[in-house]
Amino acid sequence: MLLFVANWKMNKTRAEARAYAADLGARIGEKIPGHELVLAPAFTALDAARDPGERWSLACQNVSAESSGAFTGEVSARMAAEAGCRYAIIGHSERRRLFGEDGPMLSRKLQRCREAGLTPIYCLGETDDEREAGLTSATLVRQVETLEKDPKNSSLVVAYEPVWAIGTGKAATPEDAASARVHLAELLSARPNLRILYGGSVTPENAAALLDESGMDGFLIGGASLSVAAFESIARA
Repeated sequence: MLLFVANWKMNKTRAEARAYAADLGARIGEKIPGHELVLAPAFTALDAARDPGERWSLACQNVSAESSGAFTGEVSARMAAEAGCRYAIIGHSERRRLFGEDGPMLSRKLQRCREAGLTPIYCLGETDDEREAGLTSATLVRQVETLEKDPKNSSLVVAYEPVWAIGTGKAATPEDAASARVHLAELLSARPNLRILYGGSVTPENAAALLDESGMDGFLIGGASLSVAAFESIARA
C-alpha cells in the first residue's frame, strides 16, 4: 500500500489543523484505494488533526530517546502513542543538523518507538557536500547502521530525503530516487515489512514522475503538505 505522510513541521495551530482535517475529509470522501494517508502535526494539534472516520493516521514528528523522567520539554513515545499516533518520524535531517541528533541517540529513539508500539519513519539522506564528493552510498550505509538493533521483522518505513532537496525546490530526479531506493532495498533486504519513501521538494507537478519512475512506496512531504489541495493532489498521483 502506498504511503503519503504530511510533515507539517512547526506550522498550524489547533484551529488551523482542525480546518485542514475538515477540508481533507471533504475532498477525499472515502479512503483512497491502495493509499494510506498520514498527518504529522505538532504535538499540540494531534487531536485536532485526527479523523473520526479513520481515513488517515497520525504521526508525531519526534519522540524522546528516554522512556520517562526529569526531561523537561520532552515527549515520550508512549505519550505519543496514547495521543493517537501510529507512526513517529525519527532522524529527520533538521533534527540531525539543528539539534545534533546522532546515530546512538536515534537508535534509542527507535527502541522507544518499538516499546510503545509506534512504527518508525526513519529518515536518511546525503548532504550536498556528500553528494558532490561521491559519498551518497557511504552515507546511506552509515545511516542504515543505526537500524542494526531494530527488530528485523517489525514494520519499518524508511524515508530517503536528500538534504540538498529539502525545502530548496530542487527535487531529486526520478533516476536519483530510483538509485537510492535500489541501494536501500539491498541494504535492508533482511526486512520483510519495509516501505521506502522519497522526500524533498515533492510537488503536485513532479509527484507522478517521481512515484512512477522511482519505484518508491510513497512520499514524506514537507512544505507542499501544508496545502490541503496540494497534499490531496500528490496523494492521488
